[in-house]
Order: sequence, then structure tokens, then C-alpha cells
Amino acid sequence: MLSSSGFLTIGDADLEYRVSGDPAAPPAIVMLHEGLGSAALWGGFPDKLAAATGVTVFAYSRAGYGASSPVALPRPLTFMHDEAMTVLPPLLDAIGFRRGLLLGHSDGASIAAIYAGSRQDHRVRAVTLIAPHFVTEDIGIAAIRETVAAYAQGDLKTRLARWHRHVDVAFYGWSGAWLDPEFRAWDISEFLAYIRVPLQIVQGENDQYGTIRQIEIAREECYCPVEVALIPQAGHSPQREAPEATLAAIAGFAERILQQHHEGDAAVPGAPMKKNAGQTFEGEPR
Repeated sequence: MLSSSGFLTIGDADLEYRVSGDPAAPPAIVMLHEGLGSAALWGGFPDKLAAATGVTVFAYSRAGYGASSPVALPRPLTFMHDEAMTVLPPLLDAIGFRRGLLLGHSDGASIAAIYAGSRQDHRVRAVTLIAPHFVTEDIGIAAIRETVAAYAQGDLKTRLARWHRHVDVAFYGWSGAWLDPEFRAWDISEFLAYIRVPLQIVQGENDQYGTIRQIEIAREECYCPVEVALIPQAGHSPQREAPEATLAAIAGFAERILQQHHEGDAAVPGAPMKKNAGQTFEGEPR
């Protein structure tokens, strides 16, 4: 049984986690943080989401973030694929996930999309993506370069060190991968056609890391229902910049899904799914 906070050993890493709601109940919403995020950097949003939906919400820090184990640098450019295909499956089993939603932000949204598009896991009944990346864009690369300058020259490192035990690992693992010239070819849009559950995209109208093109790609590639919530007066982190509107959009979507798939449905473990071959900085609460 989970406690309200603690660590899970997945592979060779100890992953920090936090539970909002009833720790004795199986989590129904699993949250995946952004590129400079952690379990703690979600702030009070998981608690509010648990209160609004009445279900248990689970958030964890990926290896290299928060208080979780560090990782070796440089990160491989497949780090999001690796998280989705190697870490997330045993983590969902370990926390007793039975049915519910994946909720990811930025890099976490991309990881959730890869998972949902590469595994036919009938426990996952829907996916919410906050500011997802499906391809790289010039605007995002430019914003990351600005963040690198703020880390080297300003107080960003000091601010981030409040949230990450291995702050350089967290920062350079993220920025180093995104700014690698080979990462310009990164493209996960192929996974979208294989998502078989409702998809919600939540994006700030003033997102400094991505444009509306990300939403257009989802609409072009997905066969599943796609709902879009554009949040006014918000940038890349609408859950912090416009929390009430963002909470209302996500909680409303989650409640509809959870009401459709109530307790008592049979849980089916994940199985591989065949694919075709062939400046508030990102992560800091206000």
C-alpha cells in the first residue's frame, strides 16, 4: 500500500512520489512532470485535482529530478521513449494502478503520448496532455536557449536547487538533450495514430515553448477523440499561471471519463502494441 509520500524502486532507481487523496485507494490519475519539474513542483495542483474529482492522484519524480536517484549525463536522446517503455510500465504495476488517466505536462505529456500509443493498456482510459511536444519547434529551442542563459548567469540555479537534489543533473539532462543538433529531428507524431482512448490537450494561448502546431498535429494524426482547452493569459504552465481555468478543464474531462468507467470493470495489464515500421522558466511555480 502506498503512503502519502515516499520512494519506489523501479529498476536501479529510487523514485520519489507523492499521493493526493486517499493513499489506500488505487491511484486513478497518474501525473508526469515537465522537463524541469518534479513531484513537488506540481505545487498544490494534485491536491486540488484530487478534491475536485474525488479520486487518488499520484505524482512522481523521474530519475534525475526532485529527490529521485541521479542519472548519468548526457541523457540519451531517446530519454522520453525510455521512460515510457521501460520505467512507466513497472511503475504503474507497482502503485496498483487499475483504471484511470495519465496526465502529463510538456516532456511528461510526450512520455504519456508515447506510452498510450505504444501499449494497449486497458487500464488507461484517457490521456490529458498539458503543453505537449510532438515535434521540435524553433520557438521551443529559442526558449530553452534563454533558459540556459538564465541558469548560467542569473539566479535560476539557486531557485531550481530548492526542488532538485541533483540540480545540475536535472537541468543539463533536460537542456543538453533538447539542444543537441540531432534532436531537431525528434518526432513522436507516429504514436498518435495508435492512441485508442480520448485525448485532451490543454495549452496556454501564450505558450513560449510551443505553438498551436502541436495541437494541429494531434488533430491530423489521431483517430481517437481529441478535446482541446486553450487557456487564456497562460503560457507553458497553465496549471500555475491560470490554475482555476486549467483545473476546471482537466477535472471536467477526468470526471466524464471516470464516470464512464466506474469501479468494478475488469483491469487488464498492459501489453505491447504493434506499430507501423518504416520568464517563468519551465518548471518553477509562481
